[in-house]
Amino acid sequence: MLLLRVKYLTATLLLCCFISGCITREEIDRFVNEHIGSDPGVKIEDPEDSLEPVIMVDRDFEEIRRSGVLRMITHYGPNTYFLHQGFEAGFEYELLYAFARENELVLEVVIIDDDEDPMELLLAGDGDVIAANYTITPERRKSVTFTQPYKLTDKILVYSRDLQTRPGTLEELSGSGVPISVRQKSSGSAHLNEFVYQGYDLTIEYIPDQMDTKSLLDQIAMGSIKAAVLSNKLFHPASRYMQELIEGPVIAEADSIAWGIRGNAPDLGQQMNSFLQKHFRFSENMERPRRSAFLNVLRQRYFQEGPQIADYYNPDWHYSNIGLESSYDHVIHSVADSLELDWKLLTAMIVQESSFNPGAKSWAGAVGLMQIIPRFSAIEYQDLYDPVINIREGAGIIKAHMDHYSYLDSLNQKSFALATYNVGLGHMADARRLVIDQNRNPNEWENVADALLRMMQRRYHQDARYGYKRGIETVRYVKEILNRYQMYYNVAMYAERKSFRESGVQTVGLLDP
Repeated sequence: MLLLRVKYLTATLLLCCFISGCITREEIDRFVNEHIGSDPGVKIEDPEDSLEPVIMVDRDFEEIRRSGVLRMITHYGPNTYFLHQGFEAGFEYELLYAFARENELVLEVVIIDDDEDPMELLLAGDGDVIAANYTITPERRKSVTFTQPYKLTDKILVYSRDLQTRPGTLEELSGSGVPISVRQKSSGSAHLNEFVYQGYDLTIEYIPDQMDTKSLLDQIAMGSIKAAVLSNKLFHPASRYMQELIEGPVIAEADSIAWGIRGNAPDLGQQMNSFLQKHFRFSENMERPRRSAFLNVLRQRYFQEGPQIADYYNPDWHYSNIGLESSYDHVIHSVADSLELDWKLLTAMIVQESSFNPGAKSWAGAVGLMQIIPRFSAIEYQDLYDPVINIREGAGIIKAHMDHYSYLDSLNQKSFALATYNVGLGHMADARRLVIDQNRNPNEWENVADALLRMMQRRYHQDARYGYKRGIETVRYVKEILNRYQMYYNVAMYAERKSFRESGVQTVGLLDP
């Protein structure tokens, strides 16, 4: 960072000399090439600009498609992304997941921490799209490009029941002295400041921009916040389970919600707009939007009635739970601890294998929560449907595979173990032999994954000892479990940090990945 600052300072001084006429443009170009380099991310800024401008990464749709991963920047909350009994949920998540699946991409989630700015994460390349109930505002347009909207929302005031006098109109609110809490960079703040400009006497108190919705609602319910600006789409489902929230006047109607992307990703924007156009568009008179059946299902699930929202706003919900728990949680933790396995990895496997259905049976005959194949197990067939026995058997198998690959680094160890659990040691050996034949490292998952895909072609599998196998299923299996595992880890870390901040204790890295 210090080196960059020196470079930018030097470049700025050179630019000033050029303006004054003491050096030529050719001399500037020669200096830049010799001392700063030809990195397209480095640029000379106008002297009136910051000495350290934000460098926007270059990652458009083609680059995303090659990587196979789309990264979503969002808050943890009911309208965006949260975990429900081990499954990822949230309006924004499900909508963007549909886009990712349509384009054969894996969706990764980057959860915004309290001290992070989503726009900075986006521009720095830590994510590809902000999907966080993001209202289109003129201020935000200066930094990001928005897709077409896919949701309209009204901004309302929400009062705490503890507030004795609750103004019913903006006119009554003006001069009342009621403190209105709002995120400074939000559209709600822009609306309130516009009212102040128009002459309304409002008392505005700014809260952290990254404060999550659940924390804000809890503080309103407890009375520590008397009034706040909130989307009606968030208030209405929450008010069914939090009786301390009282609806106040509307301060803005039909704010447009859209995804935010980098300005240098036009192809990504075009792909997203094509997708959104199928699910949300205005009628010819531009008064009423038309929504697809899929979007209406999401609206019903997250803004009206649905078990995910009911559980999220349950008074017994707390951050140590974070939505990872299932009815088999105590068994998973107990078995994982006894075998020194990560319970989050075991949970991710069960979700992938059976979606927590103990009666699941695959076309290949695999049964139970962890889809054990009876002929490869010493357990009696009927006993494999017992959740406790099935989890213990599956955990023992993955533990044996983890031990088998213990000489690899952590990520490769998990990848190889998961692949072997799915495809078997024989097909893995065939794939690794193919990697060796190609003079590549057989201990790198990237190489073995490529070999598994090649083994679907006759010229590669015809001489393999164990023959043909749909390697694409195994590669996808590993990728999806590791992605889910990483999401569990991120959410668990977020929950730990939040819990300790609220208790006044500082923590770093309490959870091992």
